[in-house]
Amino acid sequence: MQGHKKRKNRRLHGTVQTEGIQLVWELLSEPQKNPDFGYIGARISVQVAEVARRELIVEFPFPTDKNGEELPMPQKPTFKPAEIDAAISLAVEAGWDPGSRGKAFSFKVPSEHK
Repeated sequence: MQGHKKRKNRRLHGTVQTEGIQLVWELLSEPQKNPDFGYIGARISVQVAEVARRELIVEFPFPTDKNGEELPMPQKPTFKPAEIDAAISLAVEAGWDPGSRGKAFSFKVPSEHK
């Protein structure tokens, strides 16, 4: 009897510049179905480069088909700099200040922005 292969974690990361601030981002989790919370989209961590400041956790919408139904096994997401920049701008509008300190700021990207 063979066991199931554990899915290898991907290490996705990059940098973006928003409002003159250099930010680094890293994939925290792939889209998944959680028995307690339902469908959870991909999540990334965003931080100011080289300085300890308040972290931003961005959750993207769970992938759906053309009818808006959640995909049973979504493909591994890719991230374009423009998507990350737009998500960060929305988080700033929602109250995240990249220069502040404190616990992580969580932000869910509205489905109409993905």
